[in-house]
Parts: sequence; C-alpha cells; structure tokens
Amino acid sequence: MAKKYWLMKVEPEVYTIDDLKRDKRTNWEGVRNYKARNYMRDEMQVGDEVLFYASNADPSGVTGLAKIVRAGYPEKDPMWSQVDIAFVKSFGGTVSLETLKHTKGLEKMGVIRK
Repeated sequence: MAKKYWLMKVEPEVYTIDDLKRDKRTNWEGVRNYKARNYMRDEMQVGDEVLFYASNADPSGVTGLAKIVRAGYPEKDPMWSQVDIAFVKSFGGTVSLETLKHTKGLEKMGVIRK
C-alpha cells in the first residue's frame, strides 16, 4: 500500500513541533471530529507521514514533519480513535498557508481547498 500524507492541526499554545521533538513520540488523541476520527481509525497506517500544521498561529502553516508509528486504536472512550506519531524533523520556521496554496502539486490538499 502506498504511503499517504496527512495534515494534523495543532494549537501552538497547546503542543508544538518542538514539543514533539523533545518527546520523540506521542499519542494523538482528543480529536473530536467524526471525519478525522474515521481517518485515524480506518486509514492512517504505520509509515504514513504527517504535516504538522500550526493553526491559529501568525502565520498559520506547517512547522514540521512527523510519521505514524502506531495505526488507529481506541481511546478510553472507544467511540474515539487515536494514533501514535513520532518526530521526523522541524522546518525551523513556518511554511505558511499562502505558500502552500502556491506550491504546485498541493492543489488537492484539503486545507488549501477550503
């Protein structure tokens, strides 16, 4: 199966790419969106890569790269799912949403189409 790329939105005041770098690995839980839950539960696979997207930042954008190291599994409330991710690299800055919008090949990315 081909590797997929996912975008995970984070609130920079809660967790950053630098936090993930320090922690090396974390479980990604607490997502309360049904569509995102279904992706986590059914489609995210070990080895898939994650664009770490800082929302509500100035500017909003991708700050680093992570990878899925454990596929979807239930949270304490089994209605919801989580995955484990591991740090790959920090970009040392933010690749803004505006830059992503003008990057050839990313036209179909969900965050750009909105």
